[in-house]
Amino acid sequence: MKKINQYAFVGLILSLFSCQSHQNQATNFSYPVTKTVDSADTFYGTKIPDPYRWLENDTAADTKAWILDENTVTNHYLSQIPFRDNIKKELTGLVSYTRLSAPEKEGDYYYFSKNTGLQNQSVIYRTTNPADTASAEVFIDPNSFAHNGSVTMQETSFSNDGTLFAYLVSNGGSDWRDVLVKDTKNGNLIGDTIKNVKFSGVAWKGDEGFYYSTYDIPAGENRLIYKTIHHSLYYHQLGTPQAQDQFIFGGDKEPHRYIGGNVTEDGHYLVISASETTTGNELYIRDLTKANAPIVPVVKGYESEQYVADNGGTTLFIYTNLHAPNYKLVKVDAASPEPANWEDVIPETNNVLGITTGGRYLFAKYIEDVKDKVYQYDHNGHQVREIVLPAPGTASGFSAYKNQTELYYTFTSFTYPDAVYQYDIKNGQSALYWKPSLNFNPGDYITKQVFYTSKDSTKIPMYIVYKKGLKLNGKNPTYLYGYGGFNVSLMPQFSSMRMEWLEHGGIYAQPNLRGGGEYGQKWHLAGTLLQKQNVFNDFIAAAEYLVNQQYTSSHYLAIAGGSNGGLLVGATMTQRPDLVQVALPSVGVLDMLRYNKFTAGAGWASDYGTPEDSLAMFTYLLGYSPLQNLKKGVQYPATMIWTADHDDRVVPGHSFKFAATLQASNTGSNPQLIQIQHNAGHGTGMDTQKQIDYVTDQYSFAWYNMGVNPFK
Repeated sequence: MKKINQYAFVGLILSLFSCQSHQNQATNFSYPVTKTVDSADTFYGTKIPDPYRWLENDTAADTKAWILDENTVTNHYLSQIPFRDNIKKELTGLVSYTRLSAPEKEGDYYYFSKNTGLQNQSVIYRTTNPADTASAEVFIDPNSFAHNGSVTMQETSFSNDGTLFAYLVSNGGSDWRDVLVKDTKNGNLIGDTIKNVKFSGVAWKGDEGFYYSTYDIPAGENRLIYKTIHHSLYYHQLGTPQAQDQFIFGGDKEPHRYIGGNVTEDGHYLVISASETTTGNELYIRDLTKANAPIVPVVKGYESEQYVADNGGTTLFIYTNLHAPNYKLVKVDAASPEPANWEDVIPETNNVLGITTGGRYLFAKYIEDVKDKVYQYDHNGHQVREIVLPAPGTASGFSAYKNQTELYYTFTSFTYPDAVYQYDIKNGQSALYWKPSLNFNPGDYITKQVFYTSKDSTKIPMYIVYKKGLKLNGKNPTYLYGYGGFNVSLMPQFSSMRMEWLEHGGIYAQPNLRGGGEYGQKWHLAGTLLQKQNVFNDFIAAAEYLVNQQYTSSHYLAIAGGSNGGLLVGATMTQRPDLVQVALPSVGVLDMLRYNKFTAGAGWASDYGTPEDSLAMFTYLLGYSPLQNLKKGVQYPATMIWTADHDDRVVPGHSFKFAATLQASNTGSNPQLIQIQHNAGHGTGMDTQKQIDYVTDQYSFAWYNMGVNPFK
């Protein structure tokens, strides 16, 4: 899978989420003096100064000293907010409830993750009786990996017979992983630790070994910032040293930036996905039942996305958007798998399709105006039934082995805490399996979906959530969150910590901007390359709608986003500094002229383009790049930038340079701060306590700079 956790911070921020004015008092601070250097890039004869380039070297001694100074200023400011401790106390209480994942059958056991509330990492349990979770045994506890919670468990994979369990661990939140393998019978590690794996899952070949992907980094290079170029797929035979792992595909021979390998459930085929950017992939297969079988191309080129969803013998079922912007499912014989021989199984419709499989059936999940609809199909494309969901919202799961007769899925919405349902595949009956025990009444809140008009008259959907009885008087603190990129769909999702904002009279608003995947490939492409400004216009129009409709006013409006959403916030605050009171860009892509120089950045070119592409692309990027569009003499919103020292996805140099430039440029009394988290990455590695601290500071900063004390 080429998009392994590409934008994990999106999921993290989404899962975190009558007032009286008072005078802002926490203003007795001064910014660190940040040195400048004579550095610049020249594009097409235009020289672009970059006076804070030295901050890109995030492990250098002078950068570390700067980080310490900036954090000191930020922590001092935040410590003066009188209600900050109250917010943290309430958030801690809101998080302190048991959370359970949907069980998955692996071998003789059902496995599920559980967090009793304030555990830094969820623990994986197992049981032979899914109806009796109380007596389940601990299978693996990531909290034991490191005393400070900085070593976290990420992707996991069982062998098909359930006897082996591979799990990837991250140190300090980095995208680099180590792979460990555990024997599920005796609980022992089998000694096969694979080092330095990145953007990879584990695909088992029976119980003999597995496939994984990684990059080669030259000795002596800083892997947290070094540009990753050629991904390679390897096969590891259990019981042998990593140095003997077999090269399968990629590297210098078949150069691609992202390569992933999967094995079909029956072990018949190795399926390889290869791409240069985050949009579009080539597809290959290898017959594992034949010795030295060749790797056969199915789709060449990057104009479409596809993967093998299932197979029945030599028949492949391929999920694709080739000539189908909203995706479809096709079938083809593996002997002649090229697109000319494809036959539709589930044709394209007006809604975006997703496919999972279980119990020898297909499960088609459609996004209909940012709400999930799920249908069960057989492999001939005949619809068996619609699976009726509890309410408008988001469903996940619907996956099981072919020999299973039941599966489990999760349902959630903004005011519907994640609940797990058991589904009988044969008769189509859903039964509530587990729901959290919360002192919370969904009926106390309103979730409204509106469609507002963007600058070019495009209708944009937006969810607005608030507590009943709220007066639309233009004085409600509003947290406007957006993303708008990389085909990512922002769906309704519950967050216990967001209830803190809502309970104290706040409004949460989530628009579905172009660049996302809510309406398929056309919606995504309408927010990319030379149309990227559409995304910012959509977000600005969302803010204007909230103001015009008296939900809030500019003085009570905060904008937030992470990663590509951090770019969104940075572009909005530089283009319309008058529009909002508070800006909260997290791990943002903020220097659009150099983003492609570090780690996986060049892989984002399908969404952004690069300044090297053409004069027109350079000019366009320069026109909205947040760093280069900060101007002296402008009063920017109260801003708190957030990044992490182990973010090797969007390197912290983006945020460092933006903060230094903002502090040097700003006019007025609004604070311009940066917070740099230690031992965290691009959302990865943020344990429960770090998440509480993060949201505490976001809410405290926002309310305080709106002149609001939520406890009065």
